[in-house]
Amino acid sequence: MGRSVVTTLAAAGHEVIGVDSAPGTPRAAAATLPADLTDLGEAHSVLTRFRPDAVVHLAAIAVPFGRTDATTFRVNTQLAFNMCAASVALEVPKLVVASSPTVMGYGAPGGWVPDYLPLDEEHPTRPWNVYSLSKLVAEQTMGSYARSGTGTRMAAFRPCFVVAPEEWEGAPTQSGHTLRERLDEPAIGSVSLFNYLDARDAGAFVDALLTGLPRLERNGEVFFAGAGDALAREPLAELLPRFLPETKEPAEVLTGTAAAFSAAKAERLLGWTAQRSWRTELA
Repeated sequence: MGRSVVTTLAAAGHEVIGVDSAPGTPRAAAATLPADLTDLGEAHSVLTRFRPDAVVHLAAIAVPFGRTDATTFRVNTQLAFNMCAASVALEVPKLVVASSPTVMGYGAPGGWVPDYLPLDEEHPTRPWNVYSLSKLVAEQTMGSYARSGTGTRMAAFRPCFVVAPEEWEGAPTQSGHTLRERLDEPAIGSVSLFNYLDARDAGAFVDALLTGLPRLERNGEVFFAGAGDALAREPLAELLPRFLPETKEPAEVLTGTAAAFSAAKAERLLGWTAQRSWRTELA
């Protein structure tokens, strides 16, 4: 997602500064700087050097169970706190924080029953692993600063399963499977409720959010960002109960190609909708 966000923002005319602890920042960035943003002093130093008009905070341990629980929680929560604290202290006008749909709690070993479908931003969060907990803490950290009366306009967003452009051509996704395998073997995608988002649409969402932040009535909004359809060949009303029997009743409203996550709030407040579907993008 980071690569596509940088590329999209640069193409839209923004001067993008890439800050990362690892190499590989896209060439579209106007400048790059390696920095450890888990260090509050370094976070302040980076923002002091560049004095940005906006911060888009994507840095994180990006998947559950990839590192120890202690490391995942420490890194992800410290990153969110540092970027919020430094942005507010240095009066950065805009801040966007990446969260995750996993805060909803699907996939819990003890079972998961949604209050309703499709899931929207008003649905209760029920994280059950440390990764999703760390993302919820990041959201709440952002929300806490937004309520503090700061002049920094901020929001968090929950991007669905991000698909990079090369993955439409057959490269493995972050789960290790190809997209065609996820479609052919629905059990793979059922873990994440068949959600997805083209990385270029993620970039367009961030651009729309940066544009729309000043006019949002409430500071600290949270948005889902996902494709308008499900990454599945069958309707979710039939598919979800097959793998998650407890969703049978809530899933009945998901007719046709409807997704399990609603991006209606982003369309209503930001004028954004995903432009790409697996039906048109898959090679």
